[in-house]
Amino acid sequence: MQAITEKNWRGTTILSVRLGDKVVIAGDGQVTLGSITLKSNAKKVRRLGDGNVIVGFAGATADAFALFERLESKLEQYPKQLTRACVELAKDWRTDKYLRRLEAMMAVADKNVSLILTGTGDVLEPEDGLIGIGSGGAYALSAARALVDIKGMTPEKIAKKSMKVASDLCIYTNSNIIIESID
Repeated sequence: MQAITEKNWRGTTILSVRLGDKVVIAGDGQVTLGSITLKSNAKKVRRLGDGNVIVGFAGATADAFALFERLESKLEQYPKQLTRACVELAKDWRTDKYLRRLEAMMAVADKNVSLILTGTGDVLEPEDGLIGIGSGGAYALSAARALVDIKGMTPEKIAKKSMKVASDLCIYTNSNIIIESID
């Protein structure tokens, strides 16, 4: 899966690593406005659906919160059906006049599936279990791909090392990393 970035979206890196029966989503804490760091400890990874779903967002913070609420609502409508809830959200996101203006992307995972959601209506499942979004997504994804086949590497270790690489290379990503996991 190719890392997805948007040239206007800066200030975040989200990485999802699915390995065996475990999945993690990691996000950095930096929020920027132009060339100014506004906050270094933002929480861009959250649990939804009674804690059974992990979501990481890249993009405008207020837009991400609006999407979190919408996804939570879809998860209530379609319990334990993450893919269906995400498809329904993507349909709304693409067709609703208000939602269409939201500038964010999300990496979403539960115990069975990892998905990328975009405002263009995409709901994509990576073939290799790795997702990288945001301004440092390509760096984190590349590092994760290099680490994933190394014996003894857990999803958490892969995420931490990969996010460190991204924070060293991307000026819009810091090393204040939050990781959520599902076994």
